[in-house]
Amino acid sequence: MAFPGALTQRKGPRKVTRGGTIAALDVGSTKIVCFIAKVEEAGGIRVTGIGHQVSRGVRSGGIVDMELAETAIGTTVHAAETMAGEQIREVLVSLSGGQPESQTLTVETLVTAPEIGDGDVRRALAEARKLDVSPDAALIHSIPIGYAIDGSRGIRDPRGMVGERLGVRMNVVTAAASPVRNISTCVGRCHLGVEGFVMSPYAAGLSCLVEDEMELGVTVIDMGGGTTSMAVFNDGKMIWCDSIPLGGVHVTNDIARGLTTPVVQAERLKTLHGSAVAAVSDEREMIDVPQVGEEERGLSNHAPKSLLVGIIQPRLEEIFELVAGRLDASGVAKAAGRRVVLTGGASQLSGVRELAASVLDKQVRLGRPLRIGGLAANVSGPSFAAAAGLLSYALQQNHELPVLPPAEERGTGLFTRVQHWLRENL
Repeated sequence: MAFPGALTQRKGPRKVTRGGTIAALDVGSTKIVCFIAKVEEAGGIRVTGIGHQVSRGVRSGGIVDMELAETAIGTTVHAAETMAGEQIREVLVSLSGGQPESQTLTVETLVTAPEIGDGDVRRALAEARKLDVSPDAALIHSIPIGYAIDGSRGIRDPRGMVGERLGVRMNVVTAAASPVRNISTCVGRCHLGVEGFVMSPYAAGLSCLVEDEMELGVTVIDMGGGTTSMAVFNDGKMIWCDSIPLGGVHVTNDIARGLTTPVVQAERLKTLHGSAVAAVSDEREMIDVPQVGEEERGLSNHAPKSLLVGIIQPRLEEIFELVAGRLDASGVAKAAGRRVVLTGGASQLSGVRELAASVLDKQVRLGRPLRIGGLAANVSGPSFAAAAGLLSYALQQNHELPVLPPAEERGTGLFTRVQHWLRENL
């Protein structure tokens, strides 16, 4: 499925059989992660290769230096391949930036046979070609979130049912074409093909959520280094997603400026002493703050911890207020329910869960990868949720219907048209 003028980047997940190999690449602003996994019996996944290192050439989820990013991605993938003992050719890639836009579209088509089949569903999805979407967009996801037969809604799977008109509600997610193309080019320069792109909060949700949360309504907030992205799940499917260009790096930079300390030291202070919520003892607890340009450690300033917390808290409050604003404007706030799952590296800061609960007025828990075997303790935390979720996405054969190629790519010859008809109707 492709919209007129839109850049179609994904082919849909290939069918992965038992013993097959899956490769996932999470290109973040602070780190790059590559997981290689084998599919086991009963649909299980076991990670056989892991590579991760500090990100270079990436900012706010987009490539800003092709050479640096290519080197970082190549090194990460090589480490995973060495551990797995095999070479990969294609990867699923996460997308956290790119100004994603999530729309709910409704299309309808006539049923051509007594019973609704795959061809009817594909024709209904193909109707979305006629809807106007920006020519500068890349199609990332087209997720059926509900069906209707002759106006009767609430149908999960219409195949095999009887009716005259089939309606489909879809969550169509697009992103700016240039950032997507740049990431694709960078991965290609590492001699890898892009099997597909997956929005980071979607992958994180597949990794961290339990089935009841997906069914009843939940918001996943993936707090990365350069972006904070969010997705709403309801009735087992992602119905909306968005992203804001603020994350943990911005908190670190605020600390560096506010305490006039090097960025490396600001990250250290945030990790060791930082908190999103003030405590009574903060005023009495003193911390050493190395100063910019001072080589001797004895020249460090001493500052109360309250000063550090006073820098961290406003920025995180701003992030959660922006998330709340996007949720309110999306029209899916009711479907999102009252539950939030925080994940991503920046969610691990002390007090973030409590601050999120206060600003969003929802129940909040921290999420980490579930249902993935072979993950060591150091790569099974919230910061690896998106990478692990890419592996889960690869097994979602029927969760998201394959994207059809653009009409101009299908050809107009008689043989091509016959092939297309057979593919849709048999």
